[in-house]
Amino acid sequence: MALNYIWIFFFVAAFLMALGKLIFTGDTGVFTELVNSTFSYAETGFEISIGLTGVLAFWLGLLKIAEVSGMIQKLAKLISPIFVRIFPEIPKDHPVNGNIMMNFAANMLGLDNAATPIGLKAMGQMQELNPDKERASNAQIMFLVLNTSGLTIIPVNVMVYRAQMGAANASDIFLPILIATFFSTMVGLITVSIYQKINLFDRVLLTAILGSTVLISLLVFFLTTLGHEQLQTYSALIGNFILFFLITFFVSQGIFKKINAFEAFIEGAKEGFQVAIKIIPYLIAILVAIGVFRTVGGMDLISQGFGKVFGLLGFNTDFVNALPTALMKPLSGSGSRGMMIDAMKTFGPDSFTGKLASTFQGTTDTTFYILAVYFGSVSIRNSRYAMTAGLIADFAGILAAIVIAYIFFH
Repeated sequence: MALNYIWIFFFVAAFLMALGKLIFTGDTGVFTELVNSTFSYAETGFEISIGLTGVLAFWLGLLKIAEVSGMIQKLAKLISPIFVRIFPEIPKDHPVNGNIMMNFAANMLGLDNAATPIGLKAMGQMQELNPDKERASNAQIMFLVLNTSGLTIIPVNVMVYRAQMGAANASDIFLPILIATFFSTMVGLITVSIYQKINLFDRVLLTAILGSTVLISLLVFFLTTLGHEQLQTYSALIGNFILFFLITFFVSQGIFKKINAFEAFIEGAKEGFQVAIKIIPYLIAILVAIGVFRTVGGMDLISQGFGKVFGLLGFNTDFVNALPTALMKPLSGSGSRGMMIDAMKTFGPDSFTGKLASTFQGTTDTTFYILAVYFGSVSIRNSRYAMTAGLIADFAGILAAIVIAYIFFH
């Protein structure tokens, strides 16, 4: 519903601003520019969606191999000591644990469209365990906030969009997103744990939180000691090495587990193709709306407004042009995706704005959309503190993304 109002707003605002230009400045070409922009942005949306098809099919194919080979189940078993502590209401061997892990795995790959159907299934299973069917359970809230906080390790979609827009190194945002999404996820976990009185000083949880924090901190410290060129080199090397290692590891499971990895891959790839096709109308709709709004100068007004405010506060304002992506992300994945693509198209995919917008896109998830869809699917009326905790995590992720982008790209 939020996206519907936002979409209408862009068109109506663009029309009124164009009408104002015509009346007060005599600009007779303003409506011609608006109409031309609809053709241009519609074409861009279609081309990007088609380009996304191959990569979505590839990564969903790999994820299917992981599922068939039992990797997901083993990973779920490996982290079960953590799960039983952050989801104490869910029985240890309940089937929902596997779907929660599958949902997290899809999110970690940045495949948010693939994660949604799995997440809805997990939410339904948790609803069966929920004693109050209209009030969100603790487990449902923890699950939702960990989803909205991002939890992205491999931002496949973002890298594909960057490649489609002509980025010299589409994976250069891999480490910045990994670090920023770590902070948003940790803040989300800690926030919900405080609400639910989960003992964060439990030995297992504390070890996991401190261990991962130390690793990320050491990585950030190491990278900040490098010069700008070295930083870019190491970032690209580490990111691409991890990505191709995972690809090889997934494929090799066919040998070690004696499964038909090729057939499993084909089955998953078919799902990826279907997901990509479904994205086309949504992406075109939001891109055209944003395009006409930008053409008439609406995005410039927003950026200038934020720039003046932060400038008066003494901040470097280079990040301001990318802020629309961050502000849109809690409301709509399609909307923020359109904002990111618009930023790369306007400023260039290799510009600071383009890279920061990409980092924003991969750092957090669509809080309001996820709350509406997931809770709506099981008729939850009282979401309790889920929205507050999700927005706190979003804010932490946005701040982390800005700081990390200045370290990597400025």
